Amino acid sequence: MLNDHTWRFSFPGLENLSPAVSDLLNKQAVPAVLKKDAVIFGPGKPAENLLLLGSGTVRVQQLSESGREIVLYRVHAGESCVLTTACLLAFEDYSAEGVAETNVEAILIPRDTFDKLMAVSIEFRAFVFEAYSKRITDLFMVIEEIAFKRMDIRVAQKLLDFQDAHKALHVTHQQMALELGTAREVVSRQLKEFERRGWLTLSRGLIELRDPAAIGRLAQAS
Repeated sequence: MLNDHTWRFSFPGLENLSPAVSDLLNKQAVPAVLKKDAVIFGPGKPAENLLLLGSGTVRVQQLSESGREIVLYRVHAGESCVLTTACLLAFEDYSAEGVAETNVEAILIPRDTFDKLMAVSIEFRAFVFEAYSKRITDLFMVIEEIAFKRMDIRVAQKLLDFQDAHKALHVTHQQMALELGTAREVVSRQLKEFERRGWLTLSRGLIELRDPAAIGRLAQAS
């Protein structure tokens, strides 16, 4: 899908570029295919390309000094990576890790090309900063959740977000903790309380929801 010049139409904001800018992108953009679990970037590494995701999902996560991980956000098809954008704009190294959560197709725009496009194209700048501002808002929501929202509510919301068509989640308590930015023991305690209430059943690597309505009521609590 990403090997011809139609890839730009997968990214709202890039479809109406001027012929000169389109030609530059078509010549300089590099298609890339990455396998699931591939580490795309990591702390201390320089940002060399703007990442535009054509298919798949990239998880961006950070590791604290104490060894606790937290998922900051995910990049989905049709989106760019805001951390990469920030590093390119500020000439800073990465402070977090990007991991391919699935097999991924992407377009890489080299730094030199990125700098040229930011200088000459209003449309390209608008595309970059619109994505940047939206993700910054999302990150503030993550901070607000971690700092102020009750853990039982956050766990309930994640259970509903991650359930499959069979009302089950194939995740470990550690994976849930990573999503919530907390310790595994905290998540395990809360899940066991939900199990005691009859809302779910726990087994190794599997959570089965028995009363999604009750979980939903808690998830909507203020």
